[in-house]
Amino acid sequence: MTMYDIIEKKKNKNTLTKEEISLFVNGYVNNEIPDYQVASLLMAIVLNGMNDEEVTNLTLAMANSGDKMEYNFKAVDKHSTGGVGDKTTLIVAPIVASLGCKVAKMSGKGLGFTGGTIDKLESIPGFRVQLSEDEFIHQINEINIALISQTKNIAPADKKIYALRDVTATVDSIPLIASSIMSKKIASGASNLVLDVKVGTGAFMKNVEDAKELATTMVNIGKNANINTLAILSNMNQPLGNNIGNILEVKEAIEVLEGNGPTDLKELSIELASYMVSLFKNISYDLAKNQVVEALENKQALNKFYQLVSSQGGNLEKITFNPKYEYKIYSKKEGYLTKMNTEEIGKIASLLGAGRMTKDDIIDYEAGIILNKKINDYVKENDLLATLYTNKEVDLTDNYLHAIEINNKSTENKLILGVIK
Repeated sequence: MTMYDIIEKKKNKNTLTKEEISLFVNGYVNNEIPDYQVASLLMAIVLNGMNDEEVTNLTLAMANSGDKMEYNFKAVDKHSTGGVGDKTTLIVAPIVASLGCKVAKMSGKGLGFTGGTIDKLESIPGFRVQLSEDEFIHQINEINIALISQTKNIAPADKKIYALRDVTATVDSIPLIASSIMSKKIASGASNLVLDVKVGTGAFMKNVEDAKELATTMVNIGKNANINTLAILSNMNQPLGNNIGNILEVKEAIEVLEGNGPTDLKELSIELASYMVSLFKNISYDLAKNQVVEALENKQALNKFYQLVSSQGGNLEKITFNPKYEYKIYSKKEGYLTKMNTEEIGKIASLLGAGRMTKDDIIDYEAGIILNKKINDYVKENDLLATLYTNKEVDLTDNYLHAIEINNKSTENKLILGVIK
């Protein structure tokens, strides 16, 4: 069997075997198969799809293409498919760890309009996002939690294949998206996994039907790999919470852990944490939720966050927020705020300096946006809609006004759109 035969087989809508998928993945990682042949196969997959068995075999082949984390304990993890203002890891992980569950989490940096957990952590002075494997495991055994950037050679096939997908218009394929996400989770040693699949203008999945298909595919992969897996579908038709930008999001995460903060961010964090605790402890969702709410109310989750930051060298007292420029955006009309183009708002935050448009861009941790009005808020003329913070002399007021709509009637805006088990 040659790569030519594998391409021909998928082009003709036939099922690839485990051996054929392994040949393609390993051959590409080892530089034995050229880009143009892999690009051709990826396009055939985009056009003709893959069945559950193929997707699982592709995921496992990519997961096995490099190093794999192994723990002397069961761990629980959470993964978001990416959004704007999504700082739930900073809230959920300490909640879950404070309830005796072990959270071994490797996160990534942001790229494009979505933020990255590692960027938020690095905005805390002194916080070490890189730990040795021994330090990582020791800290989890000691305090139940460690949040780090990916340091080992985890799923190198995914890195290489994704880079090719990015330049060959083969990103938008549910089998390829699902295998990319799940290969990293399997290689990272997750034994229990909750997926937060975003839906809407600030998500890769723009509608609920596609999001359900992606979530179902990933849940099936997880189960086939003996990982307890479920997925929550959550609304990304507006940014999550009120703060966008790294220091601003750390501050808002602390507000939620203190028992305050925006309703939507708090609701989703409780939902994610409850399912994580339920999976890890093998208890009902309702019992897990009672524990989660109590951990927030009695501040044990907040104390676990402080312990995490201290253990990894961070110093919250040294955070400064004094950006050079502040642009206040006021409404030009009266009515209900009914639409927010979350992707465009995320891009505005990146242009302010809060994110990267290319992987080499340098983050400005002070840059960001505070939203004063969100969907279904009633707005009067000259009401404050948002404030932009940056160290650049760049006024993006018109960009923001074009990213929202104000109308005469409110609209439906449900946060949790479904659970896939």
